[in-house]
Amino acid sequence: MGELKNPTWVQDGRPLVLIGDSGTGKSHLLIGIGTVIAETGLTVRCTTTSALVNELAEADAAKRLSSVIARYSKVDLLCLDEFGYLNLDKKGAKLLFQIFTEREEHKATAVATNSPFNEWDSIFIEPRLCAAIADRITFRCTLIQTGTDSYRFQATEADHSAQGTRCPTTSSISTSATGSTTWPSAPRPPDKVAHRQIRRLHAGTGRAAGRSHRRDV
Repeated sequence: MGELKNPTWVQDGRPLVLIGDSGTGKSHLLIGIGTVIAETGLTVRCTTTSALVNELAEADAAKRLSSVIARYSKVDLLCLDEFGYLNLDKKGAKLLFQIFTEREEHKATAVATNSPFNEWDSIFIEPRLCAAIADRITFRCTLIQTGTDSYRFQATEADHSAQGTRCPTTSSISTSATGSTTWPSAPRPPDKVAHRQIRRLHAGTGRAAGRSHRRDV
């Protein structure tokens, strides 16, 4: 995590992907990273993916889309939370794609998602857009996997333990809460499964959309 405190990756326009189950600290990390980068003097904007798409759709309807995209293209670090929580129709995906295109390789974008890479093709209805967006997010990206153990559940279980009661779903999840939601000292390194999912995502959507998705989108 220490290397993310250095703004070099932001200045280089490299993407950051935080991936893990709900409650594993993705939003907390995203906000923390954004705050640290802002303290270096760079500009940061944090929003949810659905809020951004809605803002772009409203701007498009009001004939202000170009100015809104231009504003987002100037932000040094754009933090998008809840990426993939909601499926995007073709229009929404196209609007989001324009943001990634404008920022590609010169402005950094960080996304937090609970969707494995092999599920991204179900988020975007249009395979060509899925391939293009995935290409931009994963190119030279830093990948942090936050795992599957929910800190919210650990906190709830700790509360029950303090009260002498048992959390109803304890048997289904193995945790070691001690009463506080202490983050791990270092993120889990990206594993081979994640990299295989990225390759399959590109290969699968590439076959569906053809080999010219960069040219056609």
